[in-house]
Amino acid sequence: MNISPKRVTFDADSFWVELSDGRTIGVPLAWYPRLLNAPLEQLANYELSPRGIHWDDLDEDISVEGILAGRGDMTRHRQAVA
Repeated sequence: MNISPKRVTFDADSFWVELSDGRTIGVPLAWYPRLLNAPLEQLANYELSPRGIHWDDLDEDISVEGILAGRGDMTRHRQAVA
């Protein structure tokens, strides 16, 4: 996949990812509990990579592929199966 994130912004309920192909995708914060419960200072402290977004303070990594597929936090699903 050659689509990478260029910028991330936040509102009260979602985060918005501007992609290198010109699209902007809105993602509900409720899909990612670590982001939902984080203060704005931590949300704004992210790093972009060619494949996704990383929040070191929150121990959260979100891939562009996952966003485009509509996948939320998969951690809960893995724990429920275990």
